[in-house]
Amino acid sequence: MDGIATNLTEVRQRIDAACRRAGREPQSVELIAVSKTFPVSDIAEAVKAGQQVFGESRLQEAEPKIDALPASLSWHFIGGVQRNKVRKILQKFGVIHAIDSLRLAGYVNGIAGELGHAAEIFLQVNIGGEASKGGFEPEVLRQEIGKLCALDHLRILGLMCIPPEGPDAESARRWFVSLRELRDEIEAISGRQFSQLSMGMSGDYEVAIEEGATHVRVGTLIFGHRSRRVEGELG
Repeated sequence: MDGIATNLTEVRQRIDAACRRAGREPQSVELIAVSKTFPVSDIAEAVKAGQQVFGESRLQEAEPKIDALPASLSWHFIGGVQRNKVRKILQKFGVIHAIDSLRLAGYVNGIAGELGHAAEIFLQVNIGGEASKGGFEPEVLRQEIGKLCALDHLRILGLMCIPPEGPDAESARRWFVSLRELRDEIEAISGRQFSQLSMGMSGDYEVAIEEGATHVRVGTLIFGHRSRRVEGELG
């Protein structure tokens, strides 16, 4: 179990180093410890080591963990969002990372309105144009950002992406740059600020930080390799 604390320390040190290279403050990056498939006991070890923010991708798996752990923790939903689970996701999670269409955004907006609060979300972008991945195509997002901004029960934090697989971390840099530049474009189009970028996972989070990531989703480097694969890996 001590390995989790050691792993967290190493990841945080690498985040600090990446921030220094980019001329950024380490506090500008939120580390999301991706705890999907790992038990409550492992998460509790991470909490003991000072980690407060966790990411889960399946509601059914996450609910008992959230209920068993301190209410002070912050939970981010990083999986694909099913409409029939939106209400419970909004009740259990503080942030949703994968709103991938105007239709889904509108549905989440409606449920958030019924619950009486604004849902904090990231807009997922299919930055590499891959048929196997969800997300807004960049041109579609440019066209629809006005409609998205008009949804008054959503607080759009920024953009999220999962870059195409490559041979090494450096190969993801171009996609992180593209997401940052797209963010700048839609800010100009909409007149709104979207200051946050959810990008970078265990294999490439340092490069993502160098290119502006504010949220990195790191699981394997903290908890170890998963015993099973989770559909829609986001961390």
